[in-house]
Amino acid sequence: MIGRLQGILVSRQPPWIVVDVGGVGYELEAPMSTFYDLPDPGKPVTLCTHYAVKEDTVALYGFLLESERSLFRAVQKVSGIGAKIALAILSAVSADDFARFVQSGDIAALTRIPGIGKKTAERMIVELRDRVDGFVGASPVAAFAALPKDPISEASVALQSLGYKPAEITRLVRDASAPGDSAEDIIRKALRAALR
Repeated sequence: MIGRLQGILVSRQPPWIVVDVGGVGYELEAPMSTFYDLPDPGKPVTLCTHYAVKEDTVALYGFLLESERSLFRAVQKVSGIGAKIALAILSAVSADDFARFVQSGDIAALTRIPGIGKKTAERMIVELRDRVDGFVGASPVAAFAALPKDPISEASVALQSLGYKPAEITRLVRDASAPGDSAEDIIRKALRAALR
């Protein structure tokens, strides 16, 4: 179906981005790992995409790296994992770190990712251990210009979409935010704190 999009980045409001391709605006859901490296709105962008059709919905997901899309697709083959948890994995850890956690059988690290309990972590280790080599090679996280409007609200919405509970979001955002922080800065710091 739709495997790749190349166009102009119109907007980015975690977890959503809009890319204009020849006058058509494609709305995609993306993990925070992609948001960290997106260009400014108005600049060209190329995304690997995953097109998903379910009984009642159609969704398009965007990734800057093929390794992220590969991980997104692979983890959904594990029983009990859907797109929401797959996005949470990519938003919480790099593809390299995830591969390392799975290969080493690090259940404690995997269960710190929102939405992943002990049984799911064990299933991922068993089912993905021999296939995680394809996920390595993701680029390091890079900061970019702040988004307009209220960064704390944007960060809270993004954390909610990743599966965090309201009380947890309030605590994480309060502890992570500093004057002048962008939504991405707050999200990045909150996710690091949550994984400790």
